[in-house]
Amino acid sequence: MKFPKPHTLEEIASLIDVNYIGDPSFPVLGMNEIHVVEPGDIVFVDHPKYYNKALDSAATIVLINKEVTCPEGKALLISDDPFRDFNKLTKHFKPFQPATSAITDSAKIGKNTIIQPNCFIGNNVIIGDNCVIHSNVTIYDDTIIGNNVTIHAGTILGASAFYFKKRPEGFDPLISGGRVVIKDYVDIGALCTIDKGVTGDTTIGEGSKLDNQIQIGHDTMVGKKCLIASQTGIAGCVIIEDEVTIWGQVGCASGITIGEKAVIHAQSGISKSLPGHKTYWGTPAQEARAVMKEMANIKQLPKIIEQLKHK
Repeated sequence: MKFPKPHTLEEIASLIDVNYIGDPSFPVLGMNEIHVVEPGDIVFVDHPKYYNKALDSAATIVLINKEVTCPEGKALLISDDPFRDFNKLTKHFKPFQPATSAITDSAKIGKNTIIQPNCFIGNNVIIGDNCVIHSNVTIYDDTIIGNNVTIHAGTILGASAFYFKKRPEGFDPLISGGRVVIKDYVDIGALCTIDKGVTGDTTIGEGSKLDNQIQIGHDTMVGKKCLIASQTGIAGCVIIEDEVTIWGQVGCASGITIGEKAVIHAQSGISKSLPGHKTYWGTPAQEARAVMKEMANIKQLPKIIEQLKHK
């Protein structure tokens, strides 16, 4: 998430009332999660296990809960609660804007696009040409939809990320300030839910087709010409490369990559990254041919045991 204009380190520190290490005029251009940070971004870290990862990342401003040696060319914001202060910055730079109509005045809708009754189109949404948005679709603020996209009834684009910090009093949400981006020629079935990124984008690539009742988590990137069947659940921060096929009721853990042209059979559970150009099945998902061969061998066990008894 980039800020509307550059800010200084001193200005950001004053917004969240924290001390800093670095040049007061050090430029701050935005804020992002660790997997999408760029130079000029703020990243937060609140556990010693991840200090080095944050300090060595592309981010040049680190919001951290301990005073440590500042890497050359970077700056630190010292906070007793970086999670809280990251939320403060999100609220400041991306405040919630209540809508005053079903289709907001700031929404931009392209030529020959059809919006069926009872849809909600939020603030700053952009929808391209020749799209069909069926009834009862909800499109949250800042969503971007390309040309020739079809979205079926009841689908929701842009709900908040499922991302919480456990506190003694309960769970504290990390506020989502990202977007959903739908590329050209995408079809999305009925009752799908695609969550926006925490600070970046959740993206569905050009020509991909989603069946009904699919959940896609925050910051996930679906490549071009992918097919995803119904009741599939994909967690946050997943990369699905081009031309992947995922059949029904597949579950996918967060932070993994599914390689190009992989095929995932129905009811598989994906717990780690999978190379492309292979077919997978089972929980945890493994190469389908190997798993089926193992199952065939297991079926022979009673026969083998019986033979051994008579030796």
